[in-house]
Amino acid sequence: MSELRYLDPARLDALDAAYFQNRRPFPWLNPEGLLTAEAFATLYETLPDVQMFDTHFGVARKHGQQSHDRYALEYRPDLPLDAPWHEFVEELNGPHYTAFLQRMLGVRSVSLSCHWHYTPDGCSVSPHCDAKRKLGSHIFYFNTEKDWDPSWGGETLILDAGGPLKPDSAPSLDEFRRVTASEAIGNRSLLFARTDHSWHAVRDIRCPPQALRKVFILVIEAGGAGAWWRRLTRQRGY
Repeated sequence: MSELRYLDPARLDALDAAYFQNRRPFPWLNPEGLLTAEAFATLYETLPDVQMFDTHFGVARKHGQQSHDRYALEYRPDLPLDAPWHEFVEELNGPHYTAFLQRMLGVRSVSLSCHWHYTPDGCSVSPHCDAKRKLGSHIFYFNTEKDWDPSWGGETLILDAGGPLKPDSAPSLDEFRRVTASEAIGNRSLLFARTDHSWHAVRDIRCPPQALRKVFILVIEAGGAGAWWRRLTRQRGY
């Protein structure tokens, strides 16, 4: 496999697929240091400006869930980003990270799309399961102690309903038996597999007006001949 510049190959290779796949209430891991320290610092310093983002506020969700308000930017190769971000995305689509995802998720092929979400004060992510087309997601957190106080929130919550709960419903947080908060400050990420009970959320953020919760999210889908068409039809709104 080619040499990695941004991801730490030893950290990737050390993660146990069997442990991940057998976690409850669904497969998830919240590792530290999957990016090298230098890579994290470089990507943090060259994050895209929020002025490049689209606004997603008050958007109705099909299962009646609360709007997931945020600024959003979909990655495209022609975006006017600093070079490290293009290099990082190229590495994520390379053989080493692809093999990592295949091993962790137990699949033969994967296809990636990616985007940034910046979230301001007063916004949240209501409890939901992702769309069935997804195999999972890998969220890279990009706040540090320099720009974020943990008391402001922003952690992804892993939710355990303790029993059957339809994925096309709109439960509140108090309906879940157990809530586990991820670590979301510094060089952390959250990898999880999509299941019919992979409920997750983010509580209302309470931060100063100038602060933003910043994440870079990889959406993992099955690869193969249909992957390109699925991405194209989503981008065109079909």
